[in-house]
Amino acid sequence: MLDSTPRWQYRFYNYRRAFFLLREAVEVMETRELSQLEKEGVIQRFEYTMELSWKVMKDYLESENVVFEQVTPRSVIRKAFEAKLVKNGDLWMEMLDARNLMSHEYELEEFEKLIEELQYNYLDEFNKLYQKLNEFYPE
Repeated sequence: MLDSTPRWQYRFYNYRRAFFLLREAVEVMETRELSQLEKEGVIQRFEYTMELSWKVMKDYLESENVVFEQVTPRSVIRKAFEAKLVKNGDLWMEMLDARNLMSHEYELEEFEKLIEELQYNYLDEFNKLYQKLNEFYPE
Protein backbone atom coordinates (compact mmCIF):
# COMPACT_ATOMS: atom_id res chain seq x y z
CA MET A 1 0.00 0.00 0.00
CA LEU A 2 1.35 3.41 -0.95
CA ASP A 3 1.56 6.15 1.63
CA SER A 4 -0.50 9.12 0.48
CA THR A 5 0.97 11.55 3.01
CA PRO A 6 2.26 14.61 1.15
CA ARG A 7 6.05 14.95 1.20
CA TRP A 8 5.87 18.40 2.78
CA GLN A 9 4.28 16.91 5.90
CA TYR A 10 7.27 14.63 6.44
CA ARG A 11 9.59 17.58 5.91
CA PHE A 12 7.46 19.68 8.27
CA TYR A 13 7.93 17.08 10.99
CA ASN A 14 11.71 17.49 10.63
CA TYR A 15 11.44 21.27 10.44
CA ARG A 16 9.30 21.35 13.58
CA ARG A 17 11.86 19.29 15.48
CA ALA A 18 14.75 21.49 14.30
CA PHE A 19 12.83 24.66 15.15
CA PHE A 20 12.01 23.40 18.65
CA LEU A 21 15.68 22.55 19.26
CA LEU A 22 16.73 26.00 18.06
CA ARG A 23 14.09 27.66 20.22
CA GLU A 24 15.32 25.66 23.21
CA ALA A 25 18.88 26.89 22.59
CA VAL A 26 17.71 30.51 22.40
CA GLU A 27 15.79 30.08 25.65
CA VAL A 28 18.98 28.88 27.34
CA MET A 29 20.82 31.91 25.90
CA GLU A 30 18.30 34.15 27.59
CA THR A 31 19.04 32.66 31.02
CA ARG A 32 22.84 32.64 30.98
CA GLU A 33 25.97 33.40 29.00
CA LEU A 34 26.89 30.64 26.56
CA SER A 35 30.37 29.23 26.09
CA GLN A 36 31.96 29.55 22.66
CA LEU A 37 31.26 25.87 22.01
CA GLU A 38 27.59 26.34 22.93
CA LYS A 39 27.36 29.36 20.61
CA GLU A 40 28.75 27.24 17.79
CA GLY A 41 26.03 24.68 18.56
CA VAL A 42 23.38 27.42 18.32
CA ILE A 43 24.81 28.47 14.94
CA GLN A 44 24.68 24.85 13.78
CA ARG A 45 21.04 24.58 14.86
CA PHE A 46 20.30 27.80 12.97
CA GLU A 47 21.97 26.43 9.84
CA TYR A 48 19.99 23.21 9.71
CA THR A 49 16.73 24.94 10.67
CA MET A 50 17.29 27.38 7.80
CA GLU A 51 18.01 24.50 5.42
CA LEU A 52 14.86 22.66 6.43
CA SER A 53 12.76 25.84 6.31
CA TRP A 54 13.30 26.54 2.62
CA LYS A 55 12.93 22.85 1.77
CA VAL A 56 9.60 22.55 3.60
CA MET A 57 8.45 25.73 1.82
CA LYS A 58 9.39 24.17 -1.52
CA ASP A 59 7.62 20.91 -0.78
CA TYR A 60 4.51 22.67 0.48
CA LEU A 61 4.36 25.02 -2.53
CA GLU A 62 4.81 22.12 -4.93
CA SER A 63 1.91 20.35 -3.21
CA GLU A 64 -0.10 23.50 -4.02
CA ASN A 65 0.93 23.20 -7.69
CA VAL A 66 3.47 26.02 -7.63
CA VAL A 67 6.03 25.43 -10.38
CA PHE A 68 9.65 26.43 -9.98
CA GLU A 69 11.74 27.33 -13.02
CA GLN A 70 14.78 26.53 -10.92
CA VAL A 71 14.92 25.29 -7.36
CA THR A 72 17.23 27.43 -5.26
CA PRO A 73 16.73 28.69 -1.73
CA ARG A 74 16.25 32.24 -3.07
CA SER A 75 13.68 31.26 -5.67
CA VAL A 76 11.77 29.22 -3.09
CA ILE A 77 11.73 32.12 -0.61
CA ARG A 78 10.48 34.47 -3.36
CA LYS A 79 7.66 32.07 -4.26
CA ALA A 80 6.82 31.58 -0.57
CA PHE A 81 6.56 35.35 -0.20
CA GLU A 82 4.35 35.61 -3.31
CA ALA A 83 2.12 32.83 -1.93
CA LYS A 84 1.97 34.60 1.46
CA LEU A 85 3.56 31.64 3.20
CA VAL A 86 6.06 34.12 4.64
CA LYS A 87 5.39 37.83 5.10
CA ASN A 88 8.87 39.31 5.38
CA GLY A 89 10.71 38.19 2.26
CA ASP A 90 13.58 40.60 2.85
CA LEU A 91 14.25 39.21 6.30
CA TRP A 92 14.17 35.65 4.96
CA MET A 93 16.75 36.64 2.34
CA GLU A 94 18.86 38.15 5.12
CA MET A 95 18.53 34.89 7.07
CA LEU A 96 19.65 32.94 4.01
CA ASP A 97 22.65 35.24 3.58
CA ALA A 98 23.53 34.77 7.25
CA ARG A 99 23.31 31.01 6.89
CA ASN A 100 25.57 31.10 3.82
CA LEU A 101 28.05 33.37 5.57
CA MET A 102 28.27 31.07 8.57
CA SER A 103 29.13 28.17 6.27
CA HIS A 104 32.25 30.04 5.15
CA GLU A 105 33.14 32.49 7.95
CA TYR A 106 34.40 31.65 11.37
CA GLU A 107 34.89 35.14 12.77
CA LEU A 108 33.79 35.65 16.36
CA GLU A 109 32.22 39.02 15.47
CA GLU A 110 30.00 37.40 12.81
CA PHE A 111 28.97 34.67 15.27
CA GLU A 112 27.95 37.27 17.84
CA LYS A 113 26.00 39.27 15.25
CA LEU A 114 24.11 36.17 14.07
CA ILE A 115 23.33 35.10 17.62
CA GLU A 116 21.83 38.52 18.31
CA GLU A 117 19.80 38.53 15.07
CA LEU A 118 18.62 35.01 15.83
CA GLN A 119 17.48 35.99 19.28
CA TYR A 120 15.68 39.20 18.25
CA ASN A 121 14.50 38.56 14.67
CA TYR A 122 15.18 35.21 13.05
CA LEU A 123 13.63 32.92 15.66
CA ASP A 124 10.36 34.82 15.31
CA GLU A 125 10.39 34.26 11.54
CA PHE A 126 10.97 30.54 12.00
CA ASN A 127 8.06 30.55 14.47
CA LYS A 128 5.77 32.33 12.00
CA LEU A 129 6.54 29.70 9.36
CA TYR A 130 5.92 26.96 11.90
CA GLN A 131 2.57 28.50 12.89
CA LYS A 132 1.50 28.96 9.27
CA LEU A 133 2.32 25.39 8.25
CA ASN A 134 0.82 24.07 11.47
CA GLU A 135 -2.51 25.56 10.35
CA PHE A 136 -2.41 23.14 7.39
CA TYR A 137 -1.04 20.17 9.31
CA PRO A 138 -1.59 20.48 13.07
CA GLU A 139 0.53 18.41 15.44
